[in-house]
Amino acid sequence: MPTEFRNEPFIDFTKEENAAAMRAALDKVKSELGREYPLVIGGERIKTGDTLESINPANRSQVVGKFHKATKDLANQAVESAYKAFQTWRHVPAEERAELLFRVAALMRERKHEFSAWMIYEVAKTWPEADGDTAEAIDFLEFYAREMLRYAGDQPLVKLTGEQNQMDYIPLGVGAVIPPWNFPCAIMAGMTAAAIVTGNTVVLKPSSDAPAIAYKFFELLEEAGLPAGVVNFMTGSGSEVGDVVVDHPKTRFIAFTGSKEVGLRINERAAKTQPGQLWIKRVVAEMGGKDAIIVADDADLDEAATGVVQSAFGFQGQKCSACSRAIIDARVYDSMIEKIAERTAKIKLGDPTDNGNTMSAVVNEKAFQTINGYIEKGKTEGGRVIAGGGSDGEQGFFIEPTVIADVKAGSTIEQEEIFGPVLAVIKANDYDDALRIANDTQFGLTGAVYSSDEAKLDRARNEFHVGNLYLNRKCTGALVGVHPFGGFNMSGTDSKAGGRDYLLLFMQAKLSSEKVGATRKRAEAGTAI
Repeated sequence: MPTEFRNEPFIDFTKEENAAAMRAALDKVKSELGREYPLVIGGERIKTGDTLESINPANRSQVVGKFHKATKDLANQAVESAYKAFQTWRHVPAEERAELLFRVAALMRERKHEFSAWMIYEVAKTWPEADGDTAEAIDFLEFYAREMLRYAGDQPLVKLTGEQNQMDYIPLGVGAVIPPWNFPCAIMAGMTAAAIVTGNTVVLKPSSDAPAIAYKFFELLEEAGLPAGVVNFMTGSGSEVGDVVVDHPKTRFIAFTGSKEVGLRINERAAKTQPGQLWIKRVVAEMGGKDAIIVADDADLDEAATGVVQSAFGFQGQKCSACSRAIIDARVYDSMIEKIAERTAKIKLGDPTDNGNTMSAVVNEKAFQTINGYIEKGKTEGGRVIAGGGSDGEQGFFIEPTVIADVKAGSTIEQEEIFGPVLAVIKANDYDDALRIANDTQFGLTGAVYSSDEAKLDRARNEFHVGNLYLNRKCTGALVGVHPFGGFNMSGTDSKAGGRDYLLLFMQAKLSSEKVGATRKRAEAGTAI
């Protein structure tokens, strides 16, 4: 039996031996940049000759890798390959599937710094952010392996005299796993691991902004002994090959993390029954957020300011859990924006390979242009920039951590997800007003409240409509098993990644009921004959 689950510890880079190990990993990965990677369908390496390039956002002249793009025919082939592999993988005992995940976790733990280094180059994560991503991936592998063992055990049912009843959780079938670029190791590995440990097979289509880390994970799966075709690696355009996989009649489920717009599009396409389709497709969608931190008039303002800045600008604000709205009681508003501006000014923007830098570039040129557009929109709608506001896209896609005060509730940057280092600060008349503003959004992912009044915190528990609510702490940094993660409304399908019910999304329950004594009577009758 495995030991009790424990979260993977974070690396302390103030210790020279750890920093030296990371520098060595960065050098090793740098020597591998620019290589070409194939599609892998049914274990076969395939090169189409048509490639996409993954670019380092902090050094736009540096190619991280070149990836062959799938065609529609190959996308169909990937689903068929996964369907064929499902016929045998579904019957592999849960204990063996769990053991595979444990082996993958052990391999990733051995190469932790290398996986982090790939993210530093491919999506411009700082050292601590990359390490946190890798640690979370290991957590998902370890946690879901243990969860599968729990689901494979005897399930509690009400006893009925004269019957022997049992409930088994069986896999769904072929799944499309479509992960995001912002947690390119953790979320990608978590969704893939959840799918395969429950007995399903997968077509894995990573983001075109972060395919390298997904390929490195796929290599770990192969090294750990995953049979060919259980996971098929496919890069290419979502609108071309992604749609093919979502629409395919043999696709049973889609696990997606990304924007609201793409998630709704996938949900709509999956709802349409295709010729030959035998099931209603299941969609597990984790989408966006417009997360708020409320600062009450009785809060510890220093703690609150630190939490707001950490939540707003960790990984350049490119987290669905990031604080993009600080809603502050009017009685402490001026003091709070001063403290927020002071802390924001201390953030050091630069190349993430240098551990002295605490923030880096946004993911690509499209994001760079969009985020700058939101900053200008915030100013034209009456906002006041009190920190940052500048950008430089020549070397990399760098945008200063930007704080815009005096933002009006209902304005563009208070309502729309920016997904970048931009914090909108809104003045609330009182706590009632703050809760109203916080809930006035189409999203419902994370939120936080800073207050020393337990009655206000209780009200937040009852009235702040988010899937992950944090009290007197930042609204980012969910830990697997500790903070099951997923939100309400347009933030997704209410899934809770890293929680005890997550694997249920990838399985279905089958009840078998046998009349006690009937089998013995049939056997005796057969013997008599």
